[in-house]
Amino acid sequence: MKNLPVILAAGALALAAVPLHADEVTYREHVQPLFQTQCAGCHGVNAPYVGDFDEDKARYEEMGLGPRMDSYADLIMFVVYPDTGALMRRLDDGSSHPEGQPGNMYEHLGADDDERARNFSVFKAWVGEGAWNLERWGDITKEQLDRLELAY
Repeated sequence: MKNLPVILAAGALALAAVPLHADEVTYREHVQPLFQTQCAGCHGVNAPYVGDFDEDKARYEEMGLGPRMDSYADLIMFVVYPDTGALMRRLDDGSSHPEGQPGNMYEHLGADDDERARNFSVFKAWVGEGAWNLERWGDITKEQLDRLELAY
């Protein structure tokens, strides 16, 4: 019991070290490691930039590559602009789709339903509360864009 003050002090210091927004999902801490594990095989450093991919899509797809998204800047191009909503359309679990169909990349978010659901929730939280939508640039509203969080 004479160690109780030390234990309490250590606990207080540990709590003080917790960031104010401990529940905030960030690119560096949450999305990037998940991306490296689940997505980088096709969308990592060996993948072409989106312009190159678009010019020769069939060749890159035959090679098992999609557009490169392995940096924050590259990834948000598929959320905000120029390919607005592409990340959401591809990773959606079906809950945002009118017919309930998941996006074509949802299956790659994990080995089973539970892992896919957990990983999907990370991407969805990173995009922002109420910001997950399947709209393209011409259809998205300023209000929808204002909901994007995308914390680095």
